Amino acid sequence: MESTIILIIILTASVLGRANSVAIATCFLLILKLLNADKFIFPYLQENGLFLGLVILIASILIPIADGKVSYISIRNVFTSWLGIFALLVSLFTTYLSGLGMNYLTIQGHSEIMPALILGAVIAAAFLGGVPVGPMITSGLIALGLKLFNKIGS
Repeated sequence: MESTIILIIILTASVLGRANSVAIATCFLLILKLLNADKFIFPYLQENGLFLGLVILIASILIPIADGKVSYISIRNVFTSWLGIFALLVSLFTTYLSGLGMNYLTIQGHSEIMPALILGAVIAAAFLGGVPVGPMITSGLIALGLKLFNKIGS
């Protein structure tokens, strides 16, 4: 019952904050719990959901290439510009952070911080025009900060 109340709070915050993706995901989980399907589906989602979500996200990003709207020449040109090189470097860093974040949340087992990450994403979506895809990078920043803090403190 406690988990349902927490999900309802997250749903309320995401609806009020207009973070539709968070609201839809929360509704999906609440429906699974209501149907008592959570015992079967939650383990699968926990194991494979991130991968499946990333596949869909990356596929949607690659559509302009698949549609032919992005040509080989424009790709070559972007890698010879300062903006393209900067984008490559930032992508390397954020992908590294996402990996740290996934490790921090799953392997190291710090999933208790997820409500704070979700609330931050909802607030950023509501007031800063953000898109709530940042919890993994945020947790990566936390993991990196803790890693650096532990090295400095040692």
